Amino acid sequence: MSFKMLYFAAAADHTGRAEELLTAPCRVADLLDTLEKKYPGFAPVLAASLLTVNFEYVDPHDPHEAETVIGDGDEVAVIPPVSAG
Repeated sequence: MSFKMLYFAAAADHTGRAEELLTAPCRVADLLDTLEKKYPGFAPVLAASLLTVNFEYVDPHDPHEAETVIGDGDEVAVIPPVSAG
């Protein structure tokens, strides 16, 4: 069982990929730890980014939302802030 992880902008730059499959099920709180271990130094990018699960924003710093379970076939995105000039 797996879910699709999507990386945009600085998140894609840091991980070196636009997407990958990760093992499901997984709590949002555990996902952040997993990503930091897999991509050392990724925590600041994650802290500044928005996170979506199936196109719904999830706040990983909210104790209730951090318990959200990502299931088989779900799609998660890390969306860093972008600037326009």
